[in-house]
Amino acid sequence: MRVAIRVRPGASRTRVGGRYADRLVVAVTARAVDGAATQAALAAVADALGVRPRHVTLVAGATSRDKVLDVDDAVVDDGLRRRLDELLGG
Repeated sequence: MRVAIRVRPGASRTRVGGRYADRLVVAVTARAVDGAATQAALAAVADALGVRPRHVTLVAGATSRDKVLDVDDAVVDDGLRRRLDELLGG
């Protein structure tokens, strides 16, 4: 399952939720230096969806605030899809 996210690096706290256009907003405390914000965003999304970090991988946007992640299809179920909808505010 593909998930489009918008990363907000340098936030006061890590938070996953909300919508920016059609993307899930992921605020992380890490700065956008040497991929630290990207790695923090991957971990935050995995935690928010209740899956292990190894099941969430970056597909596109390594140096951009807009990224596309892939959640391993083996862990995707209706509960995970509902959780994603809740995080998007739907």
